[in-house]
Amino acid sequence: MSDHASYLVVARDAEAEIEVKRSRFLATAARVASEDEARAVVERLRKQHWDARHHCSAMVVGPPPVPVQRSSDDGEPAGTAGAPMLEVLRGAGLSDTVVVVTRWFGGTLLGAGGLVRAYSDAVRAALEVAGTRERRLLRELDLEVDHAEAGRVEGELRARGVDVLDARWGASVHLVLGVAPADEEATRAVLAEVTGGAGEPVVLGERWIG
Repeated sequence: MSDHASYLVVARDAEAEIEVKRSRFLATAARVASEDEARAVVERLRKQHWDARHHCSAMVVGPPPVPVQRSSDDGEPAGTAGAPMLEVLRGAGLSDTVVVVTRWFGGTLLGAGGLVRAYSDAVRAALEVAGTRERRLLRELDLEVDHAEAGRVEGELRARGVDVLDARWGASVHLVLGVAPADEEATRAVLAEVTGGAGEPVVLGERWIG
């Protein structure tokens, strides 16, 4: 049973811009599935905004408990951009997310504290636009039932809140059910009741959805 059965991702890709003493900070937040995808987002923005001085980034990729975490100051003083940006992602509980803050220098030095605030505020603004949604770990169970019973069993399971992911018709019907790992035991009890003890589900595996 997993203690880490869900985590948050951005609901949509988003941008937000703030200005501090004539320096522009354009923050881009994007959903990614791998570290390579995250790096590709950084490179795309670097080419798109070629006239900007810095393209600082932070990423958290992968499910808990140990996702990949990376950050880059991209020429800003060490610890003033990438690390604070990563801290905002961590604080929001997000993974599978990359944020890039593109900065156009406005001619006035902001100092270390000013940079930390600017980069953090830009990321927060982008995440507010992006919103969040939950990604859940589901255990897939295969329940074999007779054709004559399939409709009734599927209907009763749905009525009781069990996710029926698929129905595969052949010599018999295989209902593929999705349950949170922590709910498997309770779901098996429901299946026994609905099928009169005849249905013994087989675990197919686990996958993340959302």
